Amino acid sequence: MSIKIGIIGAGGMARYHVAGFRSAGAEVLAFCDPSPEARKRAADTFGVAETYASLPEMLKARPEIEAVSIITPNKFHSPLAVEALAAGRHVFCEKPPALNAAEVGRMKAAAEASGRHLVFDFNNRARPESQAMMEYIKSGEVGHINSARAVWSRRSGIPGFGGWFTTKKLSGGGPVIDLLHMLDLALWFMGYPEATWVLAGAFHDFMDNPGFKGPWGIPDVKGGKTDVESACHGFVSFATGQVLSLQSSWAEFVERETVSVTFQGQQAGGCVERLFGVDGLDETSVDRCELYTLEHGRHVNRRIVVPADESMGRLSAAANFVKLIRGEAEALNRPIEALRLMAIVDALYASAASGAPAKVSV
Repeated sequence: MSIKIGIIGAGGMARYHVAGFRSAGAEVLAFCDPSPEARKRAADTFGVAETYASLPEMLKARPEIEAVSIITPNKFHSPLAVEALAAGRHVFCEKPPALNAAEVGRMKAAAEASGRHLVFDFNNRARPESQAMMEYIKSGEVGHINSARAVWSRRSGIPGFGGWFTTKKLSGGGPVIDLLHMLDLALWFMGYPEATWVLAGAFHDFMDNPGFKGPWGIPDVKGGKTDVESACHGFVSFATGQVLSLQSSWAEFVERETVSVTFQGQQAGGCVERLFGVDGLDETSVDRCELYTLEHGRHVNRRIVVPADESMGRLSAAANFVKLIRGEAEALNRPIEALRLMAIVDALYASAASGAPAKVSV
């Protein structure tokens, strides 16, 4: 069965969505984007002849579309997902799920009312390293995970100045919300426990310094806003007694960009990590997937060897969505997890603003 998909937004992530969907046998029928230039660029790049200015226009013209993927600035994730779900379409939405937990709650309710799938692009769960580590966790070899540390720290990674990434009303925030993949991955390994309290500090250093701009060629917007954090460090406690620490930054004096989750289980510790290379380019990056345990009275570091995946799970995550609709796979993530994740993000910002611990409310 060939699933027919329409894509909302013609940004850079489209290349992964299109390739991932097609790898699973789906058809990409159309793009919609309010920008005529972006629509034409997508049509030429991906060989998709039909483009439209809005979601209603696309669904009216191509009613056979069964699912949509959302690749837009964060502000539009929730309203577009709710609209598509209400129209009876499955939804694959880029991260972050939305601007806050309240918006995710509306998305979750819309999915339940429609009976359609709502999946978010937490592609790091689909990385071979993460999948392998989860097998060890599910097998019981790790035991109960007491604590974890989630890190996505960049040295020079501000994605332009004045654009939607640095405008809070469009993005919801800076690296806390942009780089929440490792927070999600750590929570996934931990069993996605319900958080209770958060203590956090956010910093705005370097947000006007072009020396800390990222290497992706995102243009600056003259006169635009730059009102989000450059870094955040936090601590999360859970009703289960588990704890998690967080480091998330676009601009900090670190040796190199680090993307990692480490954890302490009652039977083994573990680490899934990517150390990026020069200017964040993947070609010189180093991946690590290891377990730390005790065997025959000796401390042992076990290196888990997995296939390389320079897409960091992006193609597999998109393919999983297609297989889910066909009934061939389980969802890579669930709306309740997105809701709990964004409740933690809300609390991180609330604690950083007040200077006091913030209660997590779902």
